[in-house]
Amino acid sequence: MRETENIRSLASDLSSEQEGTLSIATTHTQARYVLPEVVQAFRARYPKVNLELHQGTSEQIAELVASNSVDFAIATGAYDLFPDLVLLPCYHWERIVVVPKVHMLAAKKGKLTLKDLSAFPLVTYVFSLTGESSFKRAFNEKGLEPDVVFTARDADIIKTYVRMGMGVGVVAAMAWECSDKEDLVALDAQGLFPQSTTWIGFRRDTVLRGYMLEFAELLAPHLSVEITRKIGDLETQIEVDALLAPIVLPVRGGCNEEFGSAA
Repeated sequence: MRETENIRSLASDLSSEQEGTLSIATTHTQARYVLPEVVQAFRARYPKVNLELHQGTSEQIAELVASNSVDFAIATGAYDLFPDLVLLPCYHWERIVVVPKVHMLAAKKGKLTLKDLSAFPLVTYVFSLTGESSFKRAFNEKGLEPDVVFTARDADIIKTYVRMGMGVGVVAAMAWECSDKEDLVALDAQGLFPQSTTWIGFRRDTVLRGYMLEFAELLAPHLSVEITRKIGDLETQIEVDALLAPIVLPVRGGCNEEFGSAA
């Protein structure tokens, strides 16, 4: 079935038809805070290409990939779940801490520490079902135990419960929106937790149509059409990593790229 689809895709590209369906599996964070601008630009270029967006956990995304249900996967880390994909790094991101303006941490001077955070109930993302949580490990390595009172996959939900006073929020920097500044304060948590890297991946047997290559470039400009096409001809992830090694990835931030940096 997949081979038949690839033959049709190749024939369509050769006939210069820029229409079809692009199916993407990704996490809520990427779908909510990163992809809207990418999808808008893509639709302007390819109005005849239908987009299917499937949201889920890394484990759910891996299942969609395994069943050949999607063209692209966009996720963060969890590399062991995707041994059959070609993985292309897009950008790094850091976590930030969010609290109400009236919270005592909002007035903190100097660098935030894990010891500071361990003194408060915490609200953060659901932990992965596979492997050790890098969030918990960061505390444990300092001899601390985080008091996680609420978890969710949706940063908007986390911020809602922070506003309710349930706890101190720890979310991806890209989830920091300008409107949040009305009642929340964001604190830099760089260095407290491991930096995360978001990637886009596809099966090695996928025929990359022109519009697929351009989608990857819109998501991560360093993944030019030429580079991604070349990557599609490589046989191993080691070769892919070597080709992309010289590229310095940007750090994705939130409102006005706060907590982020260009490549």
